[in-house]
Amino acid sequence: MTVLILTCEQDVTADMVVAELDGHGVPVVRLDPADLPGPVALSGEYVRGGFRGHLSAGGRLVSMGGLRSVWVRRPGAAASRAAEPSDWLTEESAQALYGMLRSTGARWMNHPDAARRARHKPWQLSLAQRCGLPVPATLITTFPQAARDFADRFPDLVVKPVSGAHPQEPPRAVPTSRVAPDTDFTAVAFGPTLLQRRVDKRADIRLTCVGDRMFAARKTVAPDSDPDEVDVRFATSDALWQPVDTPSSVAAGVRTYLREAQLAFGAFDFAEDAEGMWWFLECNQSGQFGFVQIESGQPIAAAVADWLAAPTAPGARADAGRAWAIEGH
Repeated sequence: MTVLILTCEQDVTADMVVAELDGHGVPVVRLDPADLPGPVALSGEYVRGGFRGHLSAGGRLVSMGGLRSVWVRRPGAAASRAAEPSDWLTEESAQALYGMLRSTGARWMNHPDAARRARHKPWQLSLAQRCGLPVPATLITTFPQAARDFADRFPDLVVKPVSGAHPQEPPRAVPTSRVAPDTDFTAVAFGPTLLQRRVDKRADIRLTCVGDRMFAARKTVAPDSDPDEVDVRFATSDALWQPVDTPSSVAAGVRTYLREAQLAFGAFDFAEDAEGMWWFLECNQSGQFGFVQIESGQPIAAAVADWLAAPTAPGARADAGRAWAIEGH
């Protein structure tokens, strides 16, 4: 049976998993929904109580009934590279592709409906709290006075986007930034603003979860580092990501988080304070892990490949492929 990977053309992280699958002789098809219609084609019929569908990509034809698993990595918007793109064509193409894939018995990493919910950062913070993971004091508001009052209670703050990357092409990462002490917060009224107590961290933690497997890596923050460099993605540190054990309390909370979110994969970011506590920052349901694997030597790509290739995914839950019930889908 075949593994289907939905992602953009330039995705080094996906390349690593494809290499693992190829090395084990597992059939794999990789395509970008942005190429549908065009280089990617599909067909499906619902006849006599059954479904039969096919996908064509890169000169290969694959039966949807022969799909073992689907990895929704970082796909482009359906039909965005069509000869005459439109919102209507994007919706039609997305409905056709994902609707047909939902008609198969393939397992998902991660199911589109679960992934859609998991992207909402306010929901992440609430779920993390319910799962017993420490969350820094956070405010999301469009009330300037609420922001001023929050800053009085927590004088050392950072500001970060609620939604993540800026939706330009290609997407631009918006860094987490420290809030100046004299900020008056008037501009908060023009858009939702996320303010969070700054964790005086001694290390950044990336915990990559594949099924029930956890790969924690730690990147030390130098004692003399610039306190304004709060975003590890833009820090000038030469420290490398190193493997580290996951505290049992964190592991328990993360397992509950994944179960409640119905995710088979999650990349968690934590900030480790001077007392060694891991503070939850976010969970990216399609996060990068190539850079962590390269520096730490952790076999994350192999774990993803194993999950995708297994007849029954290691550690897979019975409900992992049934997240379609979320949000009424």
